[in-house]
Amino acid sequence: MTKIYSGGHVALQDITVKIQKGEFVFIVGPSGAGKSTFIKLLIREEMPTKGQIFFNGKNITRMRHSQVPFLRRRIGVVFQDFRLLPQKTVYENVAFAMEVIEAPLREIKKRVPRVLEMVGLSHKMNAKPHELSGGEQQRVSLARALVNNPDVIIADEPTGNLDPDTSWEIMKLLNEINMNGTTLIVATHAKDIVNAMRKRVLQLDSGKLVRDEERGVY
Repeated sequence: MTKIYSGGHVALQDITVKIQKGEFVFIVGPSGAGKSTFIKLLIREEMPTKGQIFFNGKNITRMRHSQVPFLRRRIGVVFQDFRLLPQKTVYENVAFAMEVIEAPLREIKKRVPRVLEMVGLSHKMNAKPHELSGGEQQRVSLARALVNNPDVIIADEPTGNLDPDTSWEIMKLLNEINMNGTTLIVATHAKDIVNAMRKRVLQLDSGKLVRDEERGVY
C-alpha cells in the first residue's frame, strides 16, 4: 500500500506486509517514518492512495462506510495519551466501549469487571481518570480496548508517557493478552523493550519498509 497526502508528502510507499493471527509485531522507526499512518490505515481512519488492505479476508478499502463500525469492533486501539473520558469513572469508561456497539446491559455488567480484574484495576472501578497514575490510566485504556474481545489490539506508543517500570508492566500485560490468542501490533520508540522481548519487528524509514525480522531487535 502507498499513502500520499495532499501536497505530495509520501507517508508510506509500496508497503507489503502479512501479519498472521496471533502474532506480536513491533513497528519501529524514527518520528515521521510512517508508523502512525500505518496504524490509521489499518483502522480505516485513512484510506491508501494505492493498494489494498485485507482484514480477516475482507478488503477494508472497499468496505461501505456503514460497515466500518463492525471492523472497529474487531480491533481494539490503545493510544499514548489514553483518551479517557474525564467525567466518567473507570467502570464507565470501559463500559462505554460496549455501549457504543449496543451490547446488552447484562453483558456489560458481566464483562467489564472481568476485564478490569485482568488489568489489575478492580479496586479502582469507581475512580475518575484524574485520580489515577499514568500507568493506571493506560491500564484503563487497555481494558477498554479489550472489553469487546477484539481479534487484534493496536497500540500506538503505549508506553510513551510512562516511566520505565510502568512501561514494563504494560508490556507484560500486552504479552499475556497476546499469549491468549489476540494479535498485537505495537508502534514504539522503546528500544530496550523491543530488544528484550524479541518479537517480529517491522522497521519503517521515510515511508519505506526497510526491515521485517522475526525475533528482531530495535
